[in-house]
Amino acid sequence: MRRGVVVKVFMLMLTTINTSTLFAQNQPNDVASATTNFEEWFYDSLKEKAIENYDKAIINLEKCLEKQPQSAIINHELGKNYFLWKQYTTAEKYFISATQIDAKNKWYWIDLYEVYYQTKNFPKGIEILQKVIPLDKNYRDDLLSLYMYTRQFEKALVLLNELEDTDGKTERRNQYRVEINMQTRNSTSYSDLENALDKNPQNEENYLSLIQRYTDNNQESKAIEMAQKLEKNIPNSDWAQVFLFKYYLENNNISKAVQAIDKVFGSSKMDKKVKYKMYNQFLLFSFKNQNLEKELDKYTQYFANDAEINVYKEIGKFYYKKKNWELAIKNLELSFKKSNSDFETNVFLLASYEEVKSLEKMFAIGNELIDLFPNQPEYYFFAGKGAHLLKNLKKSNDLLQTGLDYVVENIALEKDFLTELIQVSNELGNATQASSYQARLNKLK
Repeated sequence: MRRGVVVKVFMLMLTTINTSTLFAQNQPNDVASATTNFEEWFYDSLKEKAIENYDKAIINLEKCLEKQPQSAIINHELGKNYFLWKQYTTAEKYFISATQIDAKNKWYWIDLYEVYYQTKNFPKGIEILQKVIPLDKNYRDDLLSLYMYTRQFEKALVLLNELEDTDGKTERRNQYRVEINMQTRNSTSYSDLENALDKNPQNEENYLSLIQRYTDNNQESKAIEMAQKLEKNIPNSDWAQVFLFKYYLENNNISKAVQAIDKVFGSSKMDKKVKYKMYNQFLLFSFKNQNLEKELDKYTQYFANDAEINVYKEIGKFYYKKKNWELAIKNLELSFKKSNSDFETNVFLLASYEEVKSLEKMFAIGNELIDLFPNQPEYYFFAGKGAHLLKNLKKSNDLLQTGLDYVVENIALEKDFLTELIQVSNELGNATQASSYQARLNKLK
């Protein structure tokens, strides 16, 4: 680039350098000479800075500064040269002067922030970033990082909520939130969050942070109050319904609970894990209120084809523990149909068949599972017991003997096998074998 063009470009930047005013008392020839000198010094400073001769660049800029001491641009250029020369204290002085002369130029503040960042003066860096952000919101993430580094977690959380509300989530922000939650789990300081909420009652994240904080500190009434405030100020908030749902169940407000879960389940934004947690809460509640079976079936169907969640297994297990064998079998069979590789489903189903004496199914499913999982002793036990009760003694004996060989460090299961084998051996007329199994069983007691 030609020298004349460079000079014109940078002289255009020097809007605060009014040479006609500066030399108004001089003769025309003197003014022209002074202007030319000023341009020469400034151009030479740029040239020297470009080849990293910062000391020479500074000499030229100091000459410019003598002519125009209130030039923000010259002060800023001096600061940049001292910064590049790693003379941070002097750089700070000139950057501060530039910001005092022109407080609206974000680059003056940003370069001053770089001084404090480079020298690890993070408190001053935070102070300057707070002046930068009204001029350029892109620096909010920098401020968030400094809050985290200086362990100002409350301020970090408020800013994080603001960023996620306006710009969305990122991997780093997610990491920060995890760290904040870990560090503030037992904190009872809420002032920053409460003040932020007063300033902006439409920021959903601040409500959620406060609800979580109250919950972590067993302040349930405050958590509910905040959830109700969230519902009032942001009526379309799905999260308000998530938190209020449990409250409605605890207070037996069924109609409100159903409205809440319907809204959340109808939301495409809400994470599936949250919905599943609500489903489990409703499931437990519905066992005490049998008239909710229709609603429970509706919510169950929501997960019916979900590859990650085996909802029928959970319902079946619950009914099994309640000894409602009919409903346990109904749901466990649906779970088995969905996947026959789930060990819990298979064992609970076989045990349910045993309870209702559905021996043919217990024997058939047990054998089917043995073919698929030949090293799993539980399947041999149920198939063998089924065969025994169906009076197929030889088959029962073979299955139980084979399955016993696969039992490892499970005394309870080994006892079940031996007890069953003693009975089968006696019925087969093999007293010697029965006696051998009895002696082995006695050693386990």
